[in-house]
Amino acid sequence: MNRARFSRAETRILEQYWKLGTCAVREILDSLPVEERVAYTTVQTLVYRLEQKGALRKVKKIGNAQLFEPAIDRSEFRRGLVRDFLALFGDSPRVLVSSLIETGTLTLKDLKALQNAAASGKSSRSGGAKRHA
Repeated sequence: MNRARFSRAETRILEQYWKLGTCAVREILDSLPVEERVAYTTVQTLVYRLEQKGALRKVKKIGNAQLFEPAIDRSEFRRGLVRDFLALFGDSPRVLVSSLIETGTLTLKDLKALQNAAASGKSSRSGGAKRHA
């Protein structure tokens, strides 16, 4: 399946839809912090692009306003980003983590916390219950 790619601006709009749920372009524009405000038509264009890419869908029209809702969920979106990002590192989590450590983006404290989280996740799953993050 060919996954759509999203610009930063499109991703920002999609984040607002995940936060607010079903709403109109005007509501999305009004929900943006003042320093991120752009023209109404810019947000409208981004919303229509997201609809074309299958990330949003029209659900109803009230007067002149079209209401849209997310057609993909946040976790589905993030999984795609992680797959794409990991591909940049030859699909090797070790190479990715090594790069994060080399750049100082990931610290030993972070690694320890991840190790503890993985260990507690394994112990809870071994009891028959699955954890959902």
